[in-house]
Amino acid sequence: MRKYFFIFSLFTILFSCDNKQENQIDVSAIEVNFSINRFDIDFYTTKVDSLFKTKAKYPFFFSKNEPDSIWIKKIKNTDEQQLFAETQKIYADIDFLKNDLMQLFKHIKYYNPDFNAPKVITLLSNIDYQNKVLYTGDYLLISLDVYLGKNHKFYSDYPSYIKQNFEKINIVIDVAKAIIPKQNNTNDRTFISKMITEGKKLYLLDTYLPNVKEYQKIGYSKEKYNWAIENEEQVWKYFIENKYLFSTDTKLNKRFLELAPFSKFYRSEDALSPGRIGAWIGWQIVKSYMLHNDVSLQQLFKTPSEEVYKNSKYKPKK
Repeated sequence: MRKYFFIFSLFTILFSCDNKQENQIDVSAIEVNFSINRFDIDFYTTKVDSLFKTKAKYPFFFSKNEPDSIWIKKIKNTDEQQLFAETQKIYADIDFLKNDLMQLFKHIKYYNPDFNAPKVITLLSNIDYQNKVLYTGDYLLISLDVYLGKNHKFYSDYPSYIKQNFEKINIVIDVAKAIIPKQNNTNDRTFISKMITEGKKLYLLDTYLPNVKEYQKIGYSKEKYNWAIENEEQVWKYFIENKYLFSTDTKLNKRFLELAPFSKFYRSEDALSPGRIGAWIGWQIVKSYMLHNDVSLQQLFKTPSEEVYKNSKYKPKK
């Protein structure tokens, strides 16, 4: 088993290098203009007599029905000030974030010339991990308090499969993910279509974030990612044997497509698997489709998912 694991790991490294090489493009000449406003700093350092300035700068964050006393109380709240202080330890300087976003926006504009970089605002959301990044088209809101590192004391009560993605690197990944759904709206009903729709999104991350590791893009630990590679053929056989591919059973979503600590095969070794294994398989199918078909990124997203599957020539690695 160790020998096979080594071979799989070596293959993964080689494949990842080739994949990065394929997706490397020159975006140096592409111009994008955007600014980052620090609402987190502006708000939590506001004094009573300067609140009106903060409200004027960020009018969309303040309800006209709420008295100033509500905001002053929030600013002075001990727990919130502690959260702000901990965030500042890591994100007082966000030059790295501007550079990461600059590269991301340039790659998006390369493939989508009509894309305009949004106005970026950083804030604190009291660790609302379900809304870490919000994208409206014109604005991009980033909750920095959800990216303090998976081992931070504030995250002690969160399950590992969730907090493992509370790292710096995940900011730009989550930004890319937030932008992608705006460009990929489908009404897929069959399991295979849903798998490939998720695979298309992950493939788009390959093109937008060519220097980010694959396990990070899908949000797996290295161990779970290696499990997916080792067991790709067995997972595919399981889907085939149980006739899941063209099933419209929505229960399959929770078992294999939605965020979870592991996928549910109803077997004793389930806990070793990563969640969203169906999305990972869909990713491999899309990669195979793009390898065997001369189509653009735009054409990929216009192509029905089941058609992508039929023309993918996908064969799981043994």
